[in-house]
Amino acid sequence: MRLSDFQDGLASALLPPPGASVPPPAWLDALLAQPGFAVYRNTVAKGCIDALQANYPAVHALVGSDWLRATAHAFVHEHPPTDGRLMGYGAGFAEFLEGFGPAANLPYLGAVARLDRCWTESHLAADAPALQAAWLARQPPETLAHLHLQPHPAARWQWCEDHPAYTLWQRQREQLQWDAHLPWHGEGALLTRPHDAVQWAPLSHAGCALLDACAAGATFEDAAAQALQADPAADLPALVALLLRSGALRAPETSLNY
Repeated sequence: MRLSDFQDGLASALLPPPGASVPPPAWLDALLAQPGFAVYRNTVAKGCIDALQANYPAVHALVGSDWLRATAHAFVHEHPPTDGRLMGYGAGFAEFLEGFGPAANLPYLGAVARLDRCWTESHLAADAPALQAAWLARQPPETLAHLHLQPHPAARWQWCEDHPAYTLWQRQREQLQWDAHLPWHGEGALLTRPHDAVQWAPLSHAGCALLDACAAGATFEDAAAQALQADPAADLPALVALLLRSGALRAPETSLNY
């Protein structure tokens, strides 16, 4: 037996997918019959559920422990971890919630979960120097227009067209009081990690469009045009200043020599 076959068999036995109908091989059947295996399987599942609850604190605060843990149980069996380190476990949970029947009356929950995931990814992202305003200010206009600015590895941003996802998420993260009169409109969010701790701020539709364009490799001129297409009234200088203050852009290698 190959080691990979043993590992795959053991993983499927620990977290069997829903509706699995293929009978286990004889060696695995014998393992499943051991009295301690069920205890071990339950321990593994609980560890995954605990990790998911820890990685989605805003979702947890909105729906409560019982609802989240029952939902996490279904997610864990459909999407078992591929890494023994569970700090980053839960990619795809937002999309799972958006297709999960019991969450149908909570249409904003997937967007809130996406921001919880942004926090985790920002926290775990690689370090890199952030673009400094002084370097950018020294670039002549013809050079600035053709720069390819890249988002910082720890920058994450999301635009939610239909729900005030950022406000909902922020209130849970910062343990702020619920506002029964919350205006219900689309919102964007920016998460960065400029000083070893994740920080967050609201971000306009234009800001999200600009970062999307930068991530896709657009020149600064084209990225600015896409930002204005998303919101013709956007204040581009103020937007760029926000991105620089937040450490949302990565310093080009050439800037490190200045």
